[in-house]
Amino acid sequence: MRHSLFLLGLFAGGWLPLRAADLPNARQQVIAARAILDPWQRDHAEAVERRLHIVCWTPMDREFPADHKSRLSRMLQRIQGFYAQEMDRHGFGPRSINLQLDADRHVVIHEVRGQHPTTHYKKSSGSEIRKECLPLLQQAGINADKETMAIFCNLATWDPERLKFTHESPYYAGGDFLHGTAWQLDSPELDATNLSLTTPQIQDGEYGRISLGKHNSIFIGGMAHELGHALGLPHCKARPDEAIRGAALMGSGNRSYGEELRSEGPGTFLTLAHALRLASHPQFSGRLESKSVKPTATMINLDLKAEGKGIVVSGVVKGEPPLYGVVAYFDPDGGSDYDATTATAIPDDQGRFLLQTEALTKGIPGELRLRLLHANGAVTDEQSLPALRMSYSVGESGVPDLTTIQTRLALEPVIKALAEGHRDLAQRAAQGIKLTEASAIAAKLISPEPRQDPPSSFRGSEMSMSLTYFAATSAKVGWRKPTFDQLPDTALLLESGGRIYATGIYAHAPATHAYSLGGKWNTLTGKVGIAAGHTGKARFEIHGDSQILWKSDVIGPGKVASFEVPVAGVDQLELQTFPPDDGPRDAWGLWLEPRLNRK
Repeated sequence: MRHSLFLLGLFAGGWLPLRAADLPNARQQVIAARAILDPWQRDHAEAVERRLHIVCWTPMDREFPADHKSRLSRMLQRIQGFYAQEMDRHGFGPRSINLQLDADRHVVIHEVRGQHPTTHYKKSSGSEIRKECLPLLQQAGINADKETMAIFCNLATWDPERLKFTHESPYYAGGDFLHGTAWQLDSPELDATNLSLTTPQIQDGEYGRISLGKHNSIFIGGMAHELGHALGLPHCKARPDEAIRGAALMGSGNRSYGEELRSEGPGTFLTLAHALRLASHPQFSGRLESKSVKPTATMINLDLKAEGKGIVVSGVVKGEPPLYGVVAYFDPDGGSDYDATTATAIPDDQGRFLLQTEALTKGIPGELRLRLLHANGAVTDEQSLPALRMSYSVGESGVPDLTTIQTRLALEPVIKALAEGHRDLAQRAAQGIKLTEASAIAAKLISPEPRQDPPSSFRGSEMSMSLTYFAATSAKVGWRKPTFDQLPDTALLLESGGRIYATGIYAHAPATHAYSLGGKWNTLTGKVGIAAGHTGKARFEIHGDSQILWKSDVIGPGKVASFEVPVAGVDQLELQTFPPDDGPRDAWGLWLEPRLNRK
């Protein structure tokens, strides 16, 4: 049977109790992945020469940095060698980025002069700079929307006398297997030959007093790191078992790159998860799908279990083009996604996969994101399959709690039926839910409670009532439409900070929700947060009769803040949600479990 090494622990269509020894090691996974990937690329892709195109850009009032052609060539060829060495170490052979060289063995560089002086440009000017580069690239026959390129921006200031460096350069990237752009910086003191230097000490505007070698590690490593983003790689850090090799390139590896040359540490490495992803990239494989096929993927029988201080994930995946890998990112809240660790699996010939991690952070909730790797280089994520993103929590003892994931999995058939407009199927699916909390949430999704009367008109005997039971006097949100006890998209679930809530108010900033209390209630309790899967931030305020009764700090992804606010004698209540200073982008605010209480 193909990939039989992966099927250890498998019997009668189910999984045997998992032991760490049952999982294939990294080399076995690569062999199994190549058994899928290599034949497909041979039969369904044609040989291509996709190159990484290099642009050196300078403002109109600056000359290009000194010796930029030779220096950039040395730096880029060293980065090319790093990727080749790491891919070879993993078992994929010395695959790497493809650089175009001229007759002198220098990297071909397209030089572009900007339309404005230096003072016009900022770190946020990447899009504008890219637009200024497009005409020259088009003249060279390069379609930037179908290629991968790195733009080196001459917006750094290097003082060779005072040994002082600052920059105002764009320094970020994004892309996928078909195209991408990395914005980098160039400066005369950056050179691969300087990586080994422990002296002189320089003053770096961001990193303080460091050696010239460390400075080069940071920025040449940064070139390799941002190039990874342009190739489609997200952030991740080393697991404890990987850390012997140093820092992961797509974590903090940009800062440790080349440090082994100064005997300051083990340096930087490429994770297996990202080597798997790059193996199908046309830059690395030298092959591109002959006939473009829109990637499709399905997942069934997804199961997550807590075993000791680890999480075990299994399921069945099918895809077209075929799937040769499953990558999991276990991302603890806080720290953006830089501290996510990875686990990998290779589907067998029936699509079954199994992976495990114990690299969890004690006492901190997190998010699990699964990525399905297609043989043509495409990746299926939660944008196509929402079930590929799930929340979990970890106790102070390190034992994971998968209640949220189990709730989500129980609700998945209900959500799918509602998304397809089949309320009768949703009701039947809800009848089979055994988890009490999931059953209550399903009932609210299928048959929302009527909201006709304001809290001021309530005549019941209950001492505590959900605010969402009542009709709002007015409701305005910054994006989409006001919804209660669910989100206004196919995700539906009110998930934030590692939990799914049965009641709540969708409040994309800026938002205002007003209620008439009539002085009949004593306190308002609840929580505020950002909807899971969204990266924005928001600030929340509770007003009573135009007076601020409570306000939160700025709340970001994964964070939840609780409130208990006296409202005795308040006639008009307002829940206000504000965007942060940098704007309302993706600011999916949530008022969670808001309750009015009489005592």
